[in-house]
Amino acid sequence: MSLLQRKDVKGYGAGGPGAQRAVGERSEGATGRAALSGVPDPELVERPQRRRFTSEYKLRILREAEELTRPGDIGALLRREGLYSSHLSTWRRQRDQGAHEALSRPRGRKPADPLLSENAELRRRLTRTETELEMARRVIEAQGNVCVLLGELHGPRGATESESTES
Repeated sequence: MSLLQRKDVKGYGAGGPGAQRAVGERSEGATGRAALSGVPDPELVERPQRRRFTSEYKLRILREAEELTRPGDIGALLRREGLYSSHLSTWRRQRDQGAHEALSRPRGRKPADPLLSENAELRRRLTRTETELEMARRVIEAQGNVCVLLGELHGPRGATESESTES
């Protein structure tokens, strides 16, 4: 029996514990334990997301921290909320600078000036109306030409203008 055959017999073959796996491939034992126990798999790391705090939350935490007087109470508050002491110092500085109003404003582009949007809408309507007016003028001109042509065709035959004006 060769060395390779002995490894297969002992369980070191393609699926045994000594088998090499591709990068990111998990062992069967780890997935089975994690799936059965309901605990998240430690081998899979989710992408962390930045926490966002509303201005109301910040002010509530600052008020709570200022009401605490015994030693260690602020630390307990920070642990309970999952915050750092730097959060408190930054939020105090923002509050003192009057940044609460700035923090409560929505992020993103500022809304467009209503006068500018109304002006643009009026310009579009003016352009559309002018093109419709030009088309109406062309139709009226064409109708006038048709009337002139029809008038010449239905006029008295053999009569000339001098004869029709004399009578």
